[in-house]
Amino acid sequence: MAKEIMFRGKTIDELLNMSYTEFAQLCNARARRTLLRDGIDKSLEKRIKEARKALEQGAKDLKPIRTHLRDTVIVPQMLGLKFGVYNGKEFVVVEIKPEMLGHYLGEFAMTRKKLKHGKAGIGATRSSTAIARK
Repeated sequence: MAKEIMFRGKTIDELLNMSYTEFAQLCNARARRTLLRDGIDKSLEKRIKEARKALEQGAKDLKPIRTHLRDTVIVPQMLGLKFGVYNGKEFVVVEIKPEMLGHYLGEFAMTRKKLKHGKAGIGATRSSTAIARK
């Protein structure tokens, strides 16, 4: 039997029936402040509703909703949707899961890559000058 997913004691079905202000009361202070002051961007909210409607009608592969709005709080109406979040260079596809509720979209689209050093070249160190070149 699969474990039912909960967010602060509420099931996903209960969360989907809540308004943004009711959901904001379950979030931490920073997300609550953002939701109560600004809410969700109207154009983004419209695209979320359109995508939800398409999912309910049985659409299989929806295109990700592309956005630059990295400071948008993830709300229950976004669950299951894919977002293309701009990281400064490209749109990173983020699929919204229940564990992401209350976080910001930008948290899941990293703006910097992890630094990976390559192998040192010939002459880069004292001992590498003695190695025969291939």
